Amino acid sequence: MPKAAPKLLDLEGLLAYAARTLASRAQSSGELREKLKRRAANRADVDEVIGRLKDLGYLNDKRFAESFASWKRENGGFGKTRVLRDLMARRVAPALAKQTADAAYKQIDEIAMIEKFLERKYRGKDLGALLGEEKYLASAYRKLRLAGFSTGNSIRVLKRYAAEAERLEEMETPEE
Repeated sequence: MPKAAPKLLDLEGLLAYAARTLASRAQSSGELREKLKRRAANRADVDEVIGRLKDLGYLNDKRFAESFASWKRENGGFGKTRVLRDLMARRVAPALAKQTADAAYKQIDEIAMIEKFLERKYRGKDLGALLGEEKYLASAYRKLRLAGFSTGNSIRVLKRYAAEAERLEEMETPEE
């Protein structure tokens, strides 16, 4: 059965919808703007709602980005590149996303984060034996890169477990 088109909302309806949306999950102004555009009877009302929410302090991209970055770092164990990518996917302005990610990882030891990440992903396994096999080594490297860790530090940590780690850079496809 096809999904019914959402009912278009006036200014007051958009404000109520925005409040419900923000109550369920923190949003960047870009994310909320996209959601409101899909529901707005009048596009000009979207800017009005965003402006009001910012004036009231309910919508603050800097605060959102800072809490998002620290949560991803502390609870997700992700690297700086992943946090930056996720912030931009959440429609945070690129300059603010970069500034926030840089600040969140300023005093962080990436090598220690990589070691914790590997311990968590390969809990209960002998990393030395496992990563001695090229396919598992390559898999671990891809996981580290996807999690947002730098190439150099990822290889540095993996070298502790496998001599083949030096060849990982050759295996990686160039990023565009």
